[in-house]
Amino acid sequence: MAADIDPTLLDDLVWRGLIAHSTDLADLREALTSGSVRFYVGFDPTAPSLHMGNLVQLVTARRLQDAGHTPYILVGGATGMIGDPKETSERTLNSLDTVKDWSERVRRQVEPFVSFKGSNAATVVNNYDWTASLSTIDFLRDIGKHFPVNRMLARDVVSRRLESGISYTEFSYVLLQSMDFLNLFREHGVTLQFGGSDQWGNITGGAELIRRAAGGKAHAFATPLISKPDGSKYGKTEGDALWLDAEMMSPYTFHQWWLNVEDSQVGELLRIFTFLSREEIEALEAETAEKPWLRTGQKRLADEVTTFVHGSQETEHAKSAAAALFGGGDLHGLSATTLAAALREAGSTSVPQLVPVVDLLVETGLVKSKGEARRTITEGGAYLNNVRVEDPDAEPRTTDLIAGSWLVLRKGKKHFAGVEVG
Repeated sequence: MAADIDPTLLDDLVWRGLIAHSTDLADLREALTSGSVRFYVGFDPTAPSLHMGNLVQLVTARRLQDAGHTPYILVGGATGMIGDPKETSERTLNSLDTVKDWSERVRRQVEPFVSFKGSNAATVVNNYDWTASLSTIDFLRDIGKHFPVNRMLARDVVSRRLESGISYTEFSYVLLQSMDFLNLFREHGVTLQFGGSDQWGNITGGAELIRRAAGGKAHAFATPLISKPDGSKYGKTEGDALWLDAEMMSPYTFHQWWLNVEDSQVGELLRIFTFLSREEIEALEAETAEKPWLRTGQKRLADEVTTFVHGSQETEHAKSAAAALFGGGDLHGLSATTLAAALREAGSTSVPQLVPVVDLLVETGLVKSKGEARRTITEGGAYLNNVRVEDPDAEPRTTDLIAGSWLVLRKGKKHFAGVEVG
């Protein structure tokens, strides 16, 4: 990748709503247009997978690299041992083995999102490498002396926890993250850090440490936290967390999530999560507003983001599965993995052996009784593998099994369920 600097980068980030906070914008603009800036963004391994909030940072890192700047992706093997302070309670500390395992998972996950070729090739670093051997005395003398306690107490997350209590471990997290910025500044010439707006205190702590300890100048900005229409946030502690790991959330389920976002969110999410141009996004917004039933914006959003995270092949599999499950395609052409993920997402049940369709309709919950099942079949509203069931006494055969073990039952146009046999 050639480091040709795009002078419009900052304007594009502002238009996309990706600058919630920043150091001096004029200084930041000058830095981003003067040459290839070395920047970093960090990911703490506090879960076995990255999630939607992390995806904002990964997309932003790719934007900066595409504009000619040089990424340093930091995996927090050390900071992940502590965890950034939560607003309400103390974090549960994970074991060293767990953090090491999750660190490796995070490293593998972030690598596909940036390029490791060209003059501005990405570098992945782990802060455990420079933190584990640091003595307590050196840490306190070289880092701690630059942090006034009164400023640390004034941090929002700390002040909210003072009454209920906050451990020294979490209280000192800002020192560790700030030390990361200082180390990358000294060892690699990194002069820009960005992250989520909930990290702004830690990010500015690092920029200030560079000024105090090294007499250097650093830049920073924070992206906004993505919230649901009701104002609550998405995240890994929520029941509806949007995981990036295909084993924790299948590409089909991932694609469906974006496909079903509300119309009011489409413009914001297209700006933040896709690489579409301003003209394309504004056209999609207009069509979504004029013809919301077509869900044009959602379809493009789902395709773009799923392709970025899981690749174009998985996007096509997800689209084929959705088309087939809703009666518009060939179920037998779907991969076993995609079909199983889609049916488990929609709702599935298991039976030890093949039984009549009437029983399966009841077993899956598509109808409440055998009588209702028979009426549904008689009225032409029951389907087995997208084929209308004509006989109320019909029984599926072994040859009907898809991918060796699945049946797809549907009632009407929209209600379907999977049955795993065996």
